[in-house]
Amino acid sequence: MCWRCVTCPIRHDDAAGRPAAAGAGPGGRATITLNRPQHLNRLHREDLLALQDHLARIAADPGVRVLVLTGSGRAFCAGFHLGELDESEDAASADPRLFEHTVDALEALAVPTIARLNGSVFGGATDLALACDFRIGVQGMQLRMPAARLGLHYYASGLQRFVSRLGLAAAKRLFLLAESLAADELLRIGYLDTLVPPERLDAEVDTLAAALAANAPLALRGMKQSLNEIARGASDPARLREREAACAASADLREGLAAFAAKREPQFTGR
Repeated sequence: MCWRCVTCPIRHDDAAGRPAAAGAGPGGRATITLNRPQHLNRLHREDLLALQDHLARIAADPGVRVLVLTGSGRAFCAGFHLGELDESEDAASADPRLFEHTVDALEALAVPTIARLNGSVFGGATDLALACDFRIGVQGMQLRMPAARLGLHYYASGLQRFVSRLGLAAAKRLFLLAESLAADELLRIGYLDTLVPPERLDAEVDTLAAALAANAPLALRGMKQSLNEIARGASDPARLREREAACAASADLREGLAAFAAKREPQFTGR
């Protein structure tokens, strides 16, 4: 589904890269592409609002089973447009934490998410990718978080995400030293799940997206939320038991067991 023209800074396409007529492309996959390649896909306030809108529409579409977030050109994203940090007080007051809220909305999305890192990642985009469930990068990419060089104290939920997902030592290295890390090191510290040559990127993303889309949506969504809560130290045993009970009573579980017994592929409905 494309809610804006294909020349705008953000577009939402189907799995084949075409503007889709519905939210879910083939296999229940949706793709959001950051599309400002001449500026390394930096994000302006208007882009963040558009991204929030896309995420809300995906969340409301039961046909979407997996989301792929990627960029166009030679970089994934250069983060927030620093020129807008000094914009008028009125614009900033509309939502002074717009970037943080957008990244948090991505992490909170119920469907599994994949960051298709087609190139280097800078600034706030490092957290945008980290908010996804999986990150597939290409050889030759780099990552840099320059907050300390700019005099910025990074926002709370982003710091928590880095510490909970990568560990305190890696988070301090990225934020306090503001050094650039190469792709091999990003794989070693766990920022990347997979590292491939550029020509293998699409095949790797397709394989992962297909595996996620083939699993039971109700179980995937529930366990994703529970795992993220556990990682943040915010888990509630009662909520986890509710999700467990919902899956135990679901048509998907009955279908999964029947398919296993019949040695066939299950056809899950998310109910």
